[in-house]
Amino acid sequence: MRSQISGTPDRPRLSVYRSNKHVIAQLIDDLSGRTLVGMSDGVIKIPKGKRVSKVDKSRMLGSALAKEAQRRNIKKAVFDRGGYAYHGRTRALAEGAREGGLTI
Repeated sequence: MRSQISGTPDRPRLSVYRSNKHVIAQLIDDLSGRTLVGMSDGVIKIPKGKRVSKVDKSRMLGSALAKEAQRRNIKKAVFDRGGYAYHGRTRALAEGAREGGLTI
């Protein structure tokens, strides 16, 4: 996948890493080799006592990442699913980013 997808400063690559418990997303400029915005689902604020599924956390992460990207004047991105199938948490992250205003 990564040989076909490359991020630029105008349209960085939205890279997804998924572990059994967490999801990490980064906006990467491949030309300069820099991470422009990076977040994990640990930054998501969940009210105490409320249970949230991993898919819902991924959607919230995508939305939070999109808001931070817009704050840094990034409006478009290329989605790199990192070899994961496009369903579940990977899809929820992409949809959350779109809902947050990022064009993928």
